[in-house]
Amino acid sequence: MADRPTLTRAEARGVRHARELESHIAWLETFSGTALGVLAVASGIYTYLGVSSLLDENGAMSVFAAIAYSVAVSVGIFVFWSYMLRLYPAVRTARARVGLMATMGLGSLAIVAMSSWLNAAALAGSAAVEQHLARTVQEYQGALERAHEIALSGQALERDVARVRQSFEDLSELEAQGTLSGLAGRGAVFRVLRQKSAELVALETQIAGQTERVERAFSEGNAILSRMRALTVEPGAVEARSVEFSESAVRLQGLITQLRQLSVAQLVERAAQDLAASVVLPELDGRTAESRDDQAATISSVLEVLASRAATLESAAQAVQAMTPVADVTYTPISSADAVILYARNFVPSWAGAIAIDLLPAVLVFILSITQSAIREGREGASVEDTLTLAELRAALSALGDVEAARASLPDLEPDPRPDTARGDPRPDAESETGGPQDEASTTETARVAALKGKSA
Repeated sequence: MADRPTLTRAEARGVRHARELESHIAWLETFSGTALGVLAVASGIYTYLGVSSLLDENGAMSVFAAIAYSVAVSVGIFVFWSYMLRLYPAVRTARARVGLMATMGLGSLAIVAMSSWLNAAALAGSAAVEQHLARTVQEYQGALERAHEIALSGQALERDVARVRQSFEDLSELEAQGTLSGLAGRGAVFRVLRQKSAELVALETQIAGQTERVERAFSEGNAILSRMRALTVEPGAVEARSVEFSESAVRLQGLITQLRQLSVAQLVERAAQDLAASVVLPELDGRTAESRDDQAATISSVLEVLASRAATLESAAQAVQAMTPVADVTYTPISSADAVILYARNFVPSWAGAIAIDLLPAVLVFILSITQSAIREGREGASVEDTLTLAELRAALSALGDVEAARASLPDLEPDPRPDTARGDPRPDAESETGGPQDEASTTETARVAALKGKSA
């Protein structure tokens, strides 16, 4: 048999490197399964906590359902990553690797869908609910302040009404002195001016009466907001705090609605429209036709002034009504799992930890795959005999000795004197037992064993 070429120095170094990596993998495999099981169990525990937060009831059936789901998640994670750890590093073709990579990606998405978000809910569920409460408080505070601002803008119309009312009172005094119509006294023109002045006084009084109610509602709303802020940071279960928070939110919503109704802008607008439209003209009381004509001309001028003042007052009221209205705010109770998803950006570390505990074995899969590729590369070009360790060689020689001892213990068989054709051999030119191909194979095997013995020596 021709001698096999001797390994080069680089090939021998690659074989030693491959053996070293194999020894490391053998040691790591002693606890890899246990580590994977611990990760799966930890994920199952947090999944149980997340599922428990979603269940409305706390009975035995709910507990059993949560346990069953978490156990299923743990088993699924363990089995899936066990498959990946064994199969992905073993495949060699690019097609097989791509297929397993796609499978691993699909399985990772399934794990995130059935476990990771529940783990995040268990890790940051209470904090996410508190974040929801705090954000709701901010929304209610903005709505309360906006309603108060609009109400105060309506109350500011009192100054416009007072200014118009004062102008009519001044005109009436001038008419009493005879400056307007030329007729001193309290005649028809005076009575028209006093009529509109009285209407504006009543409107001014009505607006002033709303001020105290607006301030009282705003103060009460701030007190409720203060309590709601305290509920967001108080210790204890967030579920119990959410119940009281919901009750406070209902009360605050009622106060915001009350503030919206206390705005007097619409009232002032209607009063301004009536100011010019509803004028009761008195009977002209001049003694002569000329004086009555003067009164009629003066009343016409007063009506023009009245229309101008009413238009100004109406524009001011419409400006208040055109202000951006109060946004509708409604508090909606939310579960910890939904809160974690809704405010995911605020809890990136918790999400990262929840996903990492499920997908960390993927890193182990890639590490093992790279190591196996390095082992195969180190063994490239080396035959089986070159890769045998001393322990493997001793085991092979021991097995060979056992085989030879077993063959020696068998009784010698007498050769059959009949020719091959008599034994039913269909080959007319069948070779004898001592010179056929089987003896050549036996000779080759014997030579290989001798070579192995020589290496062992």
